[in-house]
Amino acid sequence: MDISEFQQWVKQYYDERNWSSLDIFIRIGFLAEETGEVARAIRALEIGRDRPDEAAGTYADNKEQLIEELGDVLGNLIVIANKYDISLTEVFEAHHRKLSDRYS
Repeated sequence: MDISEFQQWVKQYYDERNWSSLDIFIRIGFLAEETGEVARAIRALEIGRDRPDEAAGTYADNKEQLIEELGDVLGNLIVIANKYDISLTEVFEAHHRKLSDRYS
């Protein structure tokens, strides 16, 4: 599945559940929450978790958790892009152009 197909799949999946119709400021809150979960997953990978109410996971388990959380962030980004009719390809190209112009 390429990125355009994935963007369309996310659109359909979220639309079927009526998740895409949430107010944009609620969606931004979800994005912030998921970003925090990415930070937590990276912490588990890099320095571990040291709470008595949490079990320490293996490296593979912690990496899988990071993959899942990155997916949640990506899903929220796609919903935001879709709201404004922006393709991820367009985002990739604009980011590539910006960095190339800035640092070349």
